[in-house]
Amino acid sequence: MKEGIVYKSTGSWYLVKEKEEENFYKCRIKGKFRIKGIKSTNPVAVGDHVLFQLEANKEEETGVIQDIQPRENYIVRKSVNLSKQTHIIASNLDQAFLMVTLNNPPTFTSFIDRFLVTAQAYQIPTTILFNKIDAYTEDEKDEIRYLALLYREIGYTCIGTSAVSGKNIEKVKELLKDKKTLLAGHSGVGKSTLINAIEPSLDLKTAQISNQHLQGQHTTTFAEMFDLPEGGQIIDTPGIKGFGVVDMEKEELDHYFPEFFARKKDCKFHNCLHLEEPKCAVKDAVEEGDIAWSRYKSYLQLIQGEDENYRVDIYKN
Repeated sequence: MKEGIVYKSTGSWYLVKEKEEENFYKCRIKGKFRIKGIKSTNPVAVGDHVLFQLEANKEEETGVIQDIQPRENYIVRKSVNLSKQTHIIASNLDQAFLMVTLNNPPTFTSFIDRFLVTAQAYQIPTTILFNKIDAYTEDEKDEIRYLALLYREIGYTCIGTSAVSGKNIEKVKELLKDKKTLLAGHSGVGKSTLINAIEPSLDLKTAQISNQHLQGQHTTTFAEMFDLPEGGQIIDTPGIKGFGVVDMEKEELDHYFPEFFARKKDCKFHNCLHLEEPKCAVKDAVEEGDIAWSRYKSYLQLIQGEDENYRVDIYKN
């Protein structure tokens, strides 16, 4: 039996890097492989530590994954086609980078907040990368500055990046060093292009944005992890259209909004859901402009189980 780490998941085959000799093996999973307590469309995910056995009498050396070691954490979302199933994007992460673009394609605050809530729930530190910073007008840059200020005040690191101009690429490289990092965002925000700017030798495929719908093209079809020369790994992921939050009770949701959690102790009721309750410190902070309206709107949407297909006025108090 060999130990290894999953570097690529296609749903039927997995690329596993052996721990000792660092050779790569193409592996499949043993029969109906299920992880206890997780109804997932992909029982094995990139970043998983696995035990596998090489198959005998094969033309190429392939393996069979026999077991998955306990996960430290993972990023999970609702499956696109199966509402009661989840999809694990990656596991055993040190941090996540969420790539955001104002347009081409647009990233709405509802999507940002859903990702941040999930990462917060699984204790995965997240940095927001406002990408394509070279392509914005001054008005658009003002909107980016507003958003960056909003999330910095909550406690998130925000960095403006551009693979074209090279802006802050070195800063991002420094943050990646010796860490296992998930890179997430919509199709077309520039994930693969940014990885190429960070490490040109990887030469990942990229595609143009569709002008008709301002949608990114799916150049990355499967999650894949890459070793970085200066230490650490980066995980390129397929573009995420929507981010369904799973396995969270209404009563715990405000724990994952840091600015809500900080004020919860001042609510009249200890089990306040910040909806219609009197003397709610969170609602008061929204009214006073100390909590962004977009964040409260995202919270309401999550607690009411709504879809995320709306664009909120980020300037509303």
